[in-house]
Amino acid sequence: MAKLYFYYASMNAGKSTTLLQADFNYRERGMRTMLFTAAIDDRFAAGTIASRIGLSMPATAFDSATDLRRCVEEEHDRTPLHCVLVDEAQFLTVAQVDQLATVADELGIPVLAYGLRTDFQGALFEGSARLLGLADALIEIKSVCLCGRKATMNARVGPDGRALTRGAQTEIGGNDRYVALCRRHFAEALAGTLSLGAGSDGIG
Repeated sequence: MAKLYFYYASMNAGKSTTLLQADFNYRERGMRTMLFTAAIDDRFAAGTIASRIGLSMPATAFDSATDLRRCVEEEHDRTPLHCVLVDEAQFLTVAQVDQLATVADELGIPVLAYGLRTDFQGALFEGSARLLGLADALIEIKSVCLCGRKATMNARVGPDGRALTRGAQTEIGGNDRYVALCRRHFAEALAGTLSLGAGSDGIG
């Protein structure tokens, strides 16, 4: 029976790399995949899943109005699909996560969704919250804090090297804008007692 999987992690944990590896494994075995990524993420190129180590693949861009079930169904009718992979899954709506669940349950196609769990304030994204509630399997991709402990939080860094505590939930950026931290150092960063800028003394 096909399942809905949610692979979650902090920033820069290799989510896109892991997705592209999974896609390669399917295609290497002669299986057909369909890839989605958020249209809002234009750091590399629109409709492209790209990793920090140089891997990339074209993908179907989605926004909040995209009917993912219909997209998959139309593609599946042309040539059977064996797996659907979704990058930046935190940007999915509740309705879109529900659509992906029906892709697994009714079309029998496994769905692998990859994304952040929480934003720069430690709050769940809409898509991530729904995936945590509906996914058949939850898999954490590990990342490391500056102190060496497991990173679970995402701090957004301002130009002064301090963590930002206010702002829009969605602001696209990479290493220049976000730092993955353990919960303890995330709290210290939000409290203003930990600098994250280049040239800071580090953390212990």
